[in-house]
Amino acid sequence: MNTITSHTSLKRSSSSRHIRGCLVGAVNLKSSNRTPVAQEFESVELSCIITDSQTNDPRIEWKKIKDAQTTYVYFDNKVQGDLAGRAELLGQTSLKIWNVTRKDSALYRCEVVARNDRKEMDEIVIELIVQVKPVPPVCRVPKAVPVGKAATLRCQEEEGFPRSRYSWYRNDAPLPRDSRANPRFQNSSFLVNPETGTLVFNSVHKGDSGRYHCIASNDAGSAKCAAQEMEVYDLNVGGIIGGVLVVLAVLTLITVGICCAYRRGYFVNNKQNAESYKSPGRPDGVNYIRTGEEGDFRHKSSFVI
Repeated sequence: MNTITSHTSLKRSSSSRHIRGCLVGAVNLKSSNRTPVAQEFESVELSCIITDSQTNDPRIEWKKIKDAQTTYVYFDNKVQGDLAGRAELLGQTSLKIWNVTRKDSALYRCEVVARNDRKEMDEIVIELIVQVKPVPPVCRVPKAVPVGKAATLRCQEEEGFPRSRYSWYRNDAPLPRDSRANPRFQNSSFLVNPETGTLVFNSVHKGDSGRYHCIASNDAGSAKCAAQEMEVYDLNVGGIIGGVLVVLAVLTLITVGICCAYRRGYFVNNKQNAESYKSPGRPDGVNYIRTGEEGDFRHKSSFVI
């Protein structure tokens, strides 16, 4: 009885393996990381693993999809395109890239064709993100601003990926996003925009003077610009009014002088005086010509009596 039971169990086990064997007649892929992240100039693995297949030598292809264009990366058993010399097949199907650059950020599709399987083809898509460290940002800080006036400080860099965020420092101390949120800056009135990198003062006061610098940062790192001095000075209202009065006085004196000169005839046109010295025309209306023989003038026309 035990022998029959054992034999029956073996038949059932064999039948189960046979059923499972039918099910694995379809190629299937998986990835240990569908969204790998790497910093620029490092290496990264694009994971593509065959989990089920009855084909010993499947055809492997990798394609890159970027800006609505699809190009080959691995085809005909070799690396193609701009990854040639920088990538190789790792294991049977995974792809390893050395010295990745920002241009390598894209979608990569792993395709496997297994001719002996019931389902001959499967594919997975890997999204590679290459992070780029920011470069030192360009900072613009006004050198001098009068008390009570508005002022804008700017900070920008274009290389970092993901896009950089910005923070401002005065005399090496970090500034809050809103001066009203911190009692230490209750006398100031400024806002920091971490997305655009601007530091905007609605109305500066003497305490806002100092050395300012900005830091751009993202997941790959950070960089800062050199500190720049901003001076906040008082307006000399009395001096400005005095200067305006002096200019008006000078203009008045110049105008009076010009008027006096005109009255005394210094600017009279001498054209008429010059014309008064011209020789008067001959009253007789006779034209004279010189002849070589006479050596004197003779009449061109006779007198009219």
